[in-house]
Amino acid sequence: MKQLKLSTIALALVMSASTLTAIAQVTVGGAPMYASKDIIDNAVNSKDHTTLVAAVKAAGLVETLKGPGPFTVFAPTNAAFAALPAGTVDTLLKPESKPTLTKVLTYHVVSGKMDAMALMAAVKAGNGKAMLKTVSGGTLTATSNGSAVMVMDESGGTANVTIADVTQSNGVIHVVDKVLLPK
Repeated sequence: MKQLKLSTIALALVMSASTLTAIAQVTVGGAPMYASKDIIDNAVNSKDHTTLVAAVKAAGLVETLKGPGPFTVFAPTNAAFAALPAGTVDTLLKPESKPTLTKVLTYHVVSGKMDAMALMAAVKAGNGKAMLKTVSGGTLTATSNGSAVMVMDESGGTANVTIADVTQSNGVIHVVDKVLLPK
């Protein structure tokens, strides 16, 4: 009888833990993001990132972003891409624009996993600014305003992190509201 009670208590604890995990699950673009999936396997389910996914496919970066990483990705939404000058996205998606598209996309990726706490610590350590070296070789500048993180590109364009800490099996995604552009 004692073993049955212990088993029941253990089952209740496991069920409680899985319920908490389900409640704490981050959603992006209406889809749950699973820490057990990689960046691509999560991104393809977000209704807010269909343009980004199409661009990653056109640039041939799917296998890279499915790789072990870890990566920190500042992921622009469809609205961020739509805010670019008319025709920009269509031009970037053309086969002959692949090198430019690849540079723009890899400019949104930093090697290593930098969650919001790590970004804020880097900003604090840098007296208000953290210089982030991107996979494309460029630099992003992270700053903060209270608990909000902003990322500035080399041209002075600033994106706000709208959803932070979307944990992936191979890194972390921070959703941003603007496309960051290298020089």
